[in-house]
Formats: sequence, C-alpha cells, structure tokens
Amino acid sequence: MSQTPDTLPPPARRTFLQRLVAFKPSDIVLLVVLCVVVGLVLAAFRIDPAELWVDFFGAVARAWSAFFESIGSTLRWAVQYLLLGAVIVVPIWIVVRVITAASRR
Repeated sequence: MSQTPDTLPPPARRTFLQRLVAFKPSDIVLLVVLCVVVGLVLAAFRIDPAELWVDFFGAVARAWSAFFESIGSTLRWAVQYLLLGAVIVVPIWIVVRVITAASRR
C-alpha cells in the first residue's frame, strides 16, 4: 500500500534540545560577522574585553563618555574647516552675486 501525500504521517516534532543544537553554516557565518562588527565598535571606543567582564557598567559609562567626546571633537573639526573654507568661498560668492546682479540690469 503506497502512501500519497495526503496520507503521509505528520513529521515528528523535534525536541527542544534538537532545535537548540541544530544550526546551519550560514548561522555560523552570521555569528562570526556580528562578532567582528561588535569587536570593531568596542575597539573604536577603547573597551577592553577583560574590563567589560569585570566592570560592565563602568565600561559602558566610559564608552558613553568616549562617544560624546568623539562627537564633540568631530563637531569642532567640522566647524574649524567650515570657517576656513568660508574665508575663501563667501567673498567669492559675494563677488559673483554682485557681478551677476550688475549684468542683469
């Protein structure tokens, strides 16, 4: 007696342990990529993994502080170069506007 798709028994339900340890190679690749990305982010904030294990909240507070310091230094850098460029660009822009307005008369 041959079984048709309608008469096949339902697949056996896997146990929790089977579902827990079952993984695909793509899961491992994703895990490795995520570990590298998180490691780069932590390194950017100068967080030591050993320090993170010992003093989690202190490390997070120092990372938060380093984040705002880097934002502040980036803004200072951007404003410095904005003003430096403005010293050249704004006078040229004013001269071009005056010449354009005078030629339309």
